[in-house]
Amino acid sequence: MSSKAPDDIRAVIRGYADAWVANDVQRIVDSYHDEVVFHYFGRNPLAGTHRGKAACLAVLKKVKERTNRRLVSIRDVLAGEHYGLIVAVEQFEFQGRAVELERQLRYTVKDGKLAECWIYDEDQRFVDEVLGG
Repeated sequence: MSSKAPDDIRAVIRGYADAWVANDVQRIVDSYHDEVVFHYFGRNPLAGTHRGKAACLAVLKKVKERTNRRLVSIRDVLAGEHYGLIVAVEQFEFQGRAVELERQLRYTVKDGKLAECWIYDEDQRFVDEVLGG
């Protein structure tokens, strides 16, 4: 990889983070590569690998329906030679209460778009409970 790669990755990740903060759904969707892959961890019905933009958007919709999730803040945007990372705080609603949790989203970038994402939650047990695991 060239030494410019971290700057290229950072620009894509920063653009996505800015769209997320602005709740610009069209820019968010446009940030995903057509062949994007999401990796959700845990022991819940949504855990696993989701391939393709349609499948990834469908799983995002299910997460939103089950959690009424909303972004609280972006804590950091990082980039290296291979990956970009967003450290975000989101709020999930569960059994009448709102809970904030930190999430780390690690991305690869291909063709100027988000190509692959691994979602790491600070409290996987809670996420599994909310998502029906």
